Amino acid sequence: MKRILVTGGCGYIGSHTCAELISAGYKVIIIDNLSNSYSFIPQQIEKLTGVLPEFFQIDLKDKTATLDFFRSNQDIDGIIHFAAMKAVGESVEKPLIYYENNLMSLINILEGMEICKIENIIFSSSCTVYGEPLTSPISEDAPIVKAESPYGNTKQIAEEILTDFCKISNIKVVSLRYFNPAGAHHSGLLGELPLQEPKSLFPAVTRSASGSLDYMTVYGDDYPTPDGTAIRDYFHVSDLAIAHIKAFEFLNKYSGSDKFHVFNLGSEKGYSVLEIIRTFEAVNDVKVNFKIGERRAGDITKIYADSNKAMKYLGWKTIYKLEAMVRTAWQWELNRKVILEEYEKNISNR
Repeated sequence: MKRILVTGGCGYIGSHTCAELISAGYKVIIIDNLSNSYSFIPQQIEKLTGVLPEFFQIDLKDKTATLDFFRSNQDIDGIIHFAAMKAVGESVEKPLIYYENNLMSLINILEGMEICKIENIIFSSSCTVYGEPLTSPISEDAPIVKAESPYGNTKQIAEEILTDFCKISNIKVVSLRYFNPAGAHHSGLLGELPLQEPKSLFPAVTRSASGSLDYMTVYGDDYPTPDGTAIRDYFHVSDLAIAHIKAFEFLNKYSGSDKFHVFNLGSEKGYSVLEIIRTFEAVNDVKVNFKIGERRAGDITKIYADSNKAMKYLGWKTIYKLEAMVRTAWQWELNRKVILEEYEKNISNR
């Protein structure tokens, strides 16, 4: 049974990937500093899979703690690195925090890989590395232009670090450039659950529909798009989770000389903010309260994926459509309140 270290495994994408890994027969170890996630997520994963993943609360910026972990865990077969701060707007406001968190953690992990002689890492990258693209869909051959935000720049720099490290080490890398994951696990037991006020679209939609937020803000309605709102490529988080398993299998089988591989992951279709809201309302028969606000610094107009390379080499493509994204996201929102109430009750009873 291969042991996979999942950093940021209590987060949105990380938790779904942990569940899929366990279901596929892998043993999972989670590292998370819980800065924007909850300590009960491993128990939620256990409810889904019947297996409780190992969990270590470590801040990966802490080099001593990180390397101590690796020295004590010499039998790791691969790493999936999610742990990072990810809000575009916040990164514009707090660039130094993003550079420190997203880059120092990666450097410390790579040093740990040297200690343990771990050769495979899947890196959670982003379509933001492409900046404002001239055309869409965008393929992996598109030029990497100046990032529109510090967050996007951390992903660009991280890929450069990984590329340089490959040249002088035995590690092999798959960098998965996500577009916009959405939705929740079909069981209703896992979903997007940030500690902080939601900064991404889907939790803002669900929480404004449930009344947890008075309203959500649509950032800009003057983009050069059919309805004036920005367009992104959304795809289901469960599809994304499966892609990580396929990427790990690819690295285990690959025998070529290239050690750094990049794949776009997306649905190859663009949806506007207002299209998401209207579809959510229609599928779930609820009203979303929103207001139009100013554009956010760092946001781009339109981007969606060409995922043909992932289909060809990983055997991956999206399965779930927009209706499944909005339906599972709403189911998760209804369950989220109950899950949090149970968690808070357990805390108060201790």
